[in-house]
Amino acid sequence: MKTFLSGLLVVAFVLTGCRGEQQASPQETTAAETVPESAATPASDGKVVLGGIMPDYEATTLDGKPFQMGGAGEKVVLLNIWATWCGPCRIEIPELEALHKKLAPQGFEVLGVSIDDPGADQVVRDFVSEQHMTYPVVLDPRGRIADMFQTTVIPTSALIDRSGKILWMHRGLVRATDPALNAALEEAL
Repeated sequence: MKTFLSGLLVVAFVLTGCRGEQQASPQETTAAETVPESAATPASDGKVVLGGIMPDYEATTLDGKPFQMGGAGEKVVLLNIWATWCGPCRIEIPELEALHKKLAPQGFEVLGVSIDDPGADQVVRDFVSEQHMTYPVVLDPRGRIADMFQTTVIPTSALIDRSGKILWMHRGLVRATDPALNAALEEAL
């Protein structure tokens, strides 16, 4: 019985996302969800909303260079907020990597945003190498991106089309086979 309960707890953890106890701002766990289309409203105050335009966002790349995004871009981007300590993130990263490689010729890219603690740059670099991540990764140790997305669940992902519009959002573990994600990808590509 004890083994069964332990296994059930692991499954619940994987399906709901990580608590961000290692972050400066407290994180809470909620069930994985896809934000419904009815939640679409115009973006304001630098916050991300489904159907809105991605606000300007700045971070630092793994090699210390400035990174900027917001509004229209050349590619369709699946932005993924994650951390090295997040179990569900570790599960979804190989699928995101495969999706990145498969759809890159169509103008698609995954963008990983690590919200690991300040000073964890080398930990993130080692993790990226260990996971064989070839998509771009930026560092956001203050969690500005999580604030913009108004999320306390890690991982959180969003699909942004070439015009900068947020087509799809998901809090919690995402699978490359997710029907809502695939419908949004088809629309964007």
